[in-house]
Amino acid sequence: MKQLIFLFALLVLGFNLAAKDYTLESPTGKITVKIAVGEKISYEVLLNGKAIIEPSTISMTLDDATSWGIGEKVKKAKTASVSQELKPVVQRKFATIKDEYNQLTLSFKDHSLEVRAYDKGAAYRWISAKKGDYKVMSEEVNFNFPADHNIWFPEEESFMSHQERVYLRDKLSNVGSDRFCSTGMLVDCGNNVKTYISESGLLDYAGLWLQGSDENANALVGKFPGVVLEEELIRDRDMKPTKYADYIAECSGPRNFPWRVMLITENDADLIQSDLIYQLAPEQLIENTDWIKPGKVAWDWWNANNIYGVDFESGINNETYKYYIDFASKYGLDYIILDEGWYHLGDVLDVVDDIDIRELVDYGKSKNVDIILWVVWKTLDDKLIEALDQFKAWGVKGIKIDFMQRDDQWMVNFYEKIAKECAKRELLVDFHGAYKPVGLDRAYPNVISYEGVRGLENNKWSELPDPEHNLTLPFIRMVAGPMDYTPGAMINKTKLNFNPVFTEPMSMGTRCHQLGLYVVFESPLQMLADNPSNYYREPECMEFLSAVPSTWDDTKVLEAKVSDYVAIARRSGDTWYVGALTDWDPREMELKLDFLGDGTYTMKVWKDGINADKHAADFAQETVQVTSGSTVKVKMAPGGGWVAIISKK
Repeated sequence: MKQLIFLFALLVLGFNLAAKDYTLESPTGKITVKIAVGEKISYEVLLNGKAIIEPSTISMTLDDATSWGIGEKVKKAKTASVSQELKPVVQRKFATIKDEYNQLTLSFKDHSLEVRAYDKGAAYRWISAKKGDYKVMSEEVNFNFPADHNIWFPEEESFMSHQERVYLRDKLSNVGSDRFCSTGMLVDCGNNVKTYISESGLLDYAGLWLQGSDENANALVGKFPGVVLEEELIRDRDMKPTKYADYIAECSGPRNFPWRVMLITENDADLIQSDLIYQLAPEQLIENTDWIKPGKVAWDWWNANNIYGVDFESGINNETYKYYIDFASKYGLDYIILDEGWYHLGDVLDVVDDIDIRELVDYGKSKNVDIILWVVWKTLDDKLIEALDQFKAWGVKGIKIDFMQRDDQWMVNFYEKIAKECAKRELLVDFHGAYKPVGLDRAYPNVISYEGVRGLENNKWSELPDPEHNLTLPFIRMVAGPMDYTPGAMINKTKLNFNPVFTEPMSMGTRCHQLGLYVVFESPLQMLADNPSNYYREPECMEFLSAVPSTWDDTKVLEAKVSDYVAIARRSGDTWYVGALTDWDPREMELKLDFLGDGTYTMKVWKDGINADKHAADFAQETVQVTSGSTVKVKMAPGGGWVAIISKK
């Protein structure tokens, strides 16, 4: 009898858990997402009918022992189609973003699963309708690929990370459960198809990391930092977790969980042109945004305040920063930053004797230049309201907040707290020592840029970044959102001649490679990292750097291959800016100017000089007349670049 009852129970259970399939297609049918609801929920993603992600199970386990995605019964299935235009407050590559997708929502007892299909990707997220307090013990995230693909793997050693990684070339099968990376990361699916994996809408939750799978050599599996229970402060800035909980988030009431995002492209150019992370992000949460002003910044830390040709001693003092303000004013830069040194470390309101913030703010205003202050996150948080109120009273325009280097739930909430409190006081935020952008800049447009990138500062002590790294960033890190790489070196060296120097740093690659970064790299708060004294000696380069914008109305990717080369045309108003970069291989391109309108245009060019392969700072200029029918020949030295400004004649 017991055996019959057990068999009957199995039959009933099997009937209840019989898989029910749902299919969702993107607006043109290019992307198909299949959801199977059975004993476990799984999803599959196809491009033009071919599996990119094979059936992959997903679930979320709560502290009441329930597991969403396991043993589920769909109460309601609802579809929707959306076609709209988004207009970012701070535009990065387009003044208007076309946002089109189809959506499937599967509703269960106290939660739902929302799935979107775009023509260039797919995403899903869990939505809770639960009341009261609960904990998320774990989230199962799987990306099962059909083959052992090549990958770009930003490998990590710890959850305590600035996420400034090198993108290692590897294969899925070489990444077991003992190796993990931060996101986003990129998978080469063959036949020019790439899959970029990241997240969006990360609020009040832990960030997504990826590790290999011991069960499936072709899979990547989600990994999350637990809630931090104990931590240790090292110096003034490194709050190191020493004990994590066995759960990843503490929740209260109904809420949305982050999107798990797969951007799928058939050519490398579409990686650069994508705004998918922004499209999936939470809608704007602040009302008045008229005060938010992108722009370019004269930055002090990379060049160690090592100015020369002046009649005062350079350093952390008002005379030095007035010199920066004069430089910024001369070339139309909007801001200067006071980086580390303006306050005694440990107390953000204990200003050093040689700095008078209000005097600098007033002097800057007389020159149409505003001030941004660098701060250590922990020191700021210790006096958050008092300090932000003081910054507002001084008249500064923003903060560069540094060294968070975590994305557990508490720290993710700290990011939103900073964005919100700064918005109340009309302060911009530039997150350094930070995880990648995940859409906070849409919810709070005063979040104007992020680091989370191995940028130029590293050349003060290492041989990275180099041109190979620079040609990888636009296709991976930049897909997530703006990146404060801090370009602009005026001391440029070939691979043979480069040497890290902390106080008089240099870059790898040519002068025009550095200029090209201002068109290729996206940051609405774009730095000029080098010494104003050096810039004064380079009026030809300053002609370009003073003109190039930091936000764009339109973007056209003309040539692109991950890690090898890129050429991009960007429009601001009626003027086009074109930037091309190559890795350590010399390269020639032919660029069609068919993005231009009718009529004749003047094109001013900065290009690698004939000897740039030996003396990387060598460059040449020329001015030619072009039309939409013109084709431009571009020749770049190893580690080289090319830029042009194209304006109506």
